[in-house]
Amino acid sequence: MKKKIKLTVWMITISLLIAAVLFVLQQHSFSMTEQKIEIDTPQGQLTGTLVLPESYSGTVGLVVFVHGDGPVNDTYDDGYKPLWEKLASAGYASLSLNKPGIGGSSGNWLEQSMEDRAQETIYAINWAKALPMIDAQAIGLWGASQAGWVIPKIVKKVPDLAFSILVSPAIQWISQGQYNTRQEMILEGFSEKEIKKREDYNAQILLLLKEQASYESYLRIAQSDDLISKEKWGFFSKNYQSDASEDLKNFTTPVHLVLGGQDINVDVEETERIYREKIPKNLLSVFYLPDADHSMLSKKNASSPLRTYLTAVFFPRHIVVEQYLDDLVHFVSQF
Repeated sequence: MKKKIKLTVWMITISLLIAAVLFVLQQHSFSMTEQKIEIDTPQGQLTGTLVLPESYSGTVGLVVFVHGDGPVNDTYDDGYKPLWEKLASAGYASLSLNKPGIGGSSGNWLEQSMEDRAQETIYAINWAKALPMIDAQAIGLWGASQAGWVIPKIVKKVPDLAFSILVSPAIQWISQGQYNTRQEMILEGFSEKEIKKREDYNAQILLLLKEQASYESYLRIAQSDDLISKEKWGFFSKNYQSDASEDLKNFTTPVHLVLGGQDINVDVEETERIYREKIPKNLLSVFYLPDADHSMLSKKNASSPLRTYLTAVFFPRHIVVEQYLDDLVHFVSQF
């Protein structure tokens, strides 16, 4: 009798495990066609993914993705796929690259300036314009965070892009870093005295950057528990003066700004104010999500790494605030 009970328990357990695996596989099956691509450029080869609707006739529009900070691969570790699927449902293709040094792309993303990032995206746009299934008059950009310094440089050189979507973009590198440091420390419960001490230390680092100091000079004042790598120091040196304020005037086609009320990385009130000042009213639309953080995660997901992980595994289409995906589909459907 006991053996039968044990066997039954094992059979139920195995059945549940198989059902869970099949469920996860089904949740990660997206209604779109993905193609790995390679683009040759003067700086080397760029690799990435081109996503097409499962069925279409004639040509389709295209959204070219411009990543935020960090060693990002073409799928953002599959985080882009729910958005790609939504765009495909609206008749749009998506194109996303691996950053240099990631996923077979040549180079090192830490050696890039914002101008370099803009140029590599322009190579991708020109490559896509030659594809027979892409409508060259319906190519737009999507970019998050650091892309806010890249996209305005792209549109200056490629003014015929149909639209630009900017999610959680900052305005000025230095002030954004200061805002993020303070907000993170407040959230983690640091005292005002501790925050001020950190700000004073960061001010020393900023002074070194302004003096074009060597990495060795930085190491002489660096805190051992928070060391910046030599590569990252070079990246900061190239880009710490980034400021989108004047470049925002480059836009001549529609701009859709998406901001989250729970964003502690970027001062969204400052971002919205300056976008409204610099971009003509008839070109700018703003969508504000009170419950979303910098990455468009809901407050519940953002506050729990475990919840975020489980949602990404079992319900990937619900990892971001639902209205975010619907809003982007509504926006691109106008073109």
